[in-house]
Amino acid sequence: MTVPIIKLGSYLIVTFQNELTDDMAVEAQDKILNRIRETEAKGLLIDLSVIDVVDSFLGRVLNDTAMMARLMGTQTVVAGIQPAVAVTFMELGLKMKNISTVLDIEQGLDLLKSLE
Repeated sequence: MTVPIIKLGSYLIVTFQNELTDDMAVEAQDKILNRIRETEAKGLLIDLSVIDVVDSFLGRVLNDTAMMARLMGTQTVVAGIQPAVAVTFMELGLKMKNISTVLDIEQGLDLLKSLE
């Protein structure tokens, strides 16, 4: 699977095109972190609007990616969490530490701009 990582100004936008397996999530994490290093991005926007199912592993990978990005000087915003995904996060006790969430990509970009 190829994870599209689009550079827009000082931000990276990651959009997942389909559901993620554990291996795909780890591969995406590596690609995202490498692109942050290459581009020195100030913000990372992850669009999860097509993701309908998450498990504890995917939640942890997402949280870890945001924490690693923060250590690299990059703020992370997650957009488009579906209601079923939000319910699953709560049921599993997953906490999105240091991650801002918004409804859509446009709000995500606005939030990243305000964090600079």
